[in-house]
Amino acid sequence: MTDMSVMIGNLRLDSPVMPASGTFGDGLGQVMDIRRLGAIVTKTITRERRAGNPLPRVAETTGGMLNAIGIPSCGVEDFINRTLPHYTQWGTPLIVSISAPDAAGFATLARAVSIAGVDAIEANISCPNIEADGKAFAMEANATTKVVAALRAATDLPLWVKLTPNCHDMSVIARAAEAAGADAVVVANTILGMSIDTRTFRPRLGNVMGGLSGAAIKPIILRQTYQCARSVDIPVIGCGGITTADDAVEYMLAGAVAVQVGTASFINSLAMTDILDGLDRFCHARSITRVAALTGALRDATSPRCCDMDA
Repeated sequence: MTDMSVMIGNLRLDSPVMPASGTFGDGLGQVMDIRRLGAIVTKTITRERRAGNPLPRVAETTGGMLNAIGIPSCGVEDFINRTLPHYTQWGTPLIVSISAPDAAGFATLARAVSIAGVDAIEANISCPNIEADGKAFAMEANATTKVVAALRAATDLPLWVKLTPNCHDMSVIARAAEAAGADAVVVANTILGMSIDTRTFRPRLGNVMGGLSGAAIKPIILRQTYQCARSVDIPVIGCGGITTADDAVEYMLAGAVAVQVGTASFINSLAMTDILDGLDRFCHARSITRVAALTGALRDATSPRCCDMDA
């Protein structure tokens, strides 16, 4: 049996597979053993109540989907009083995703959720920054440094920073997050896109533009994961188009310590445990005793061809 545990900084996960923020539904506990997941990543919460974007919020595309949810939220107090007790019932590490419009707001929210039952914070800095005319924090190194430094000063919990692929050079942003105190980076959020209904001549999303996720984006995010893993010393968590165990293996070979699964769970509610089963089979077939041995094990084109690995 493969040792499926991985370390993200000082946080031990029993497996390298977890949901991407916003894709974990409470009903999944009725169809899978949640305790098999490495962690539960919550839907992004905000300090205040938010209604989210206008309908429609989701549109299918070839190889994926567009979403413009707009981070609807019942606010941090509702999360602490009602949602947190529900999530802690499984005993699985809980990662709370947070969002705010400015660095001070991120710091305030991080302090509010730094409580018993929360194992780490995932800062969604892919969201608009009102201090930079609405650009996402993670589009610029200086903005990333400012918000991550504020977060680091506000909490002692492990701090994961979720980056955006909609930037010029993600490795520069990842290095800025690391220097400011991030314990890990999540690569990455969705790619900005849009779709038009040719029958009505109207956008398919009420917000016009939205984030593209699903299998179509995997080659792009896989490349960014590889580049970030070569640029920072902190763990990289891969997130983008992971549907099968082979997808997860690719991300780990490229340097990811763990992976997050999103759109695939909308298609197959057992996607995450299916990926875990597939990872176990993959390792067993190659006599790999620890799944963590896959991380960064990519061979370049000049390496000898061999199917065995030192475990």
